[in-house]
Amino acid sequence: MNIADLLKSEGLLLQEIALKGWVRTFRSNRFIALNDGSTINNIQCVIDFENTPEETLKRINTGAAISLKGTLAESQGRGQSLEIQVSEIEILGDSNPDEYPIQPKKHSFEFLRENAHLRMRTNTFSAVMRVRSKLSFAVHQYFQERDFNYVNTPIITGSDAEGAGEMFKVTTFKNNNAPLTEDGKIDYSKDFFGKETNLTVSGQLEAETFAMSLGKAYTFGPTFRAENSNTTRHLAEFWMIEPEVAFMDLDGNMDLAEDFIKYVINYVLDKCKDDLAFLDQRLTQEEKSKPQAERSEMSLLNKLKFVVDNNFKRVSYTEAIDILRNSKPNKKKKFQFPINEWGADLQSEHERYLVEKHFKCPVILFDYPANIKAFYMRLNDDGKTVRAMDVLFPGIGEIVGGSQREERYNVLVEKMKSLDIEEEELWWYLDLRKFGTAVHSGFGLGFERLVQFTTGMGNIRDVIPFPRTPQNAEF
Repeated sequence: MNIADLLKSEGLLLQEIALKGWVRTFRSNRFIALNDGSTINNIQCVIDFENTPEETLKRINTGAAISLKGTLAESQGRGQSLEIQVSEIEILGDSNPDEYPIQPKKHSFEFLRENAHLRMRTNTFSAVMRVRSKLSFAVHQYFQERDFNYVNTPIITGSDAEGAGEMFKVTTFKNNNAPLTEDGKIDYSKDFFGKETNLTVSGQLEAETFAMSLGKAYTFGPTFRAENSNTTRHLAEFWMIEPEVAFMDLDGNMDLAEDFIKYVINYVLDKCKDDLAFLDQRLTQEEKSKPQAERSEMSLLNKLKFVVDNNFKRVSYTEAIDILRNSKPNKKKKFQFPINEWGADLQSEHERYLVEKHFKCPVILFDYPANIKAFYMRLNDDGKTVRAMDVLFPGIGEIVGGSQREERYNVLVEKMKSLDIEEEELWWYLDLRKFGTAVHSGFGLGFERLVQFTTGMGNIRDVIPFPRTPQNAEF
């Protein structure tokens, strides 16, 4: 059996049990805390040290893999209700205590990132990765139950969906040996794909082609940004969830985003009770070490319930700017980025103020200034705002960004011209506006941002198995 099933089962007392797992601790030459990764909970295994060979006792070290058989009994010790009275034990894989880095003590997250291949053996990271797994399943289950089509969009692309320009190049040219054109530029026509290509920053544009054929589509795959940002919020490789729906306007898009987020968070609240309880306790202890002014007012579980139990407040960007401009933090110059005029790009501190202080519920902002949003968002009749929307959460700020897409061919062409985006580069995207165009909408949600919110982890590098960041591509 695995330990998770064993701890949930009934009627197995005094029966013989076989288990395999890794030693978390071994004390008094008698008590093994065994974990097999199926649950955050260890099970205590009590060995008869008088009848266990000395050589075997010496090999029961933290990190060792073992197999054992024994009788399930009620525990006499504190902290657990069940234990295994061991009758047989076999060492499957040794662990040298002088070399094994994950010892039963508190390790810094920086140290654990350097040992990312082993950090899942700690309580914190095993909990985070189980929650991540369940969240991933919930994403697919939500969309599949609603007849969305799962689309695998290209990882190698010739277009920059976000217009950010910070992309990883894909080329077969050797170092300093690329052919040049007559004007001295690299001649990508002689490269593998015959044009300049990059790793994708988004699958949205390709997902729109499926929505405009199959009605409802979603992507859930890796995306890449070559932004040289060493922060707790940035990764060079991360996963994006991007649904696109034909015949759906911005209001429907906001409904979809709210319903989706509540569904996946409710799913892990139901399926990951032990892991979330541990992570909630971990975050509470971490908050106690912070200065009073920096402490969160909500525990992790309260934040999750705050999202699923509240209706998301829908507020226009213009109304939000008025609220922020007249707020106490702005008037007392406590915002790092003061709000002085309409058109400002909102920062995390502004978004959190709206959610945590002003409205006290999750917020969806909509109708942003066109000049701070992407080219594909539908222009409103006022000519200066677009049908964009962002979902804002406590503690994290923006978690979802989306829009009603610009379905009018002429308007989209003019927007692309104003931003120097070549029509030839996105001819196929423009075709969607020429042949059977219709209102359609979608959004993007960075999966790691969702995992970070759900687990309460402070650094995005701690919610992905092997983080890719500037100067770091280990493992």
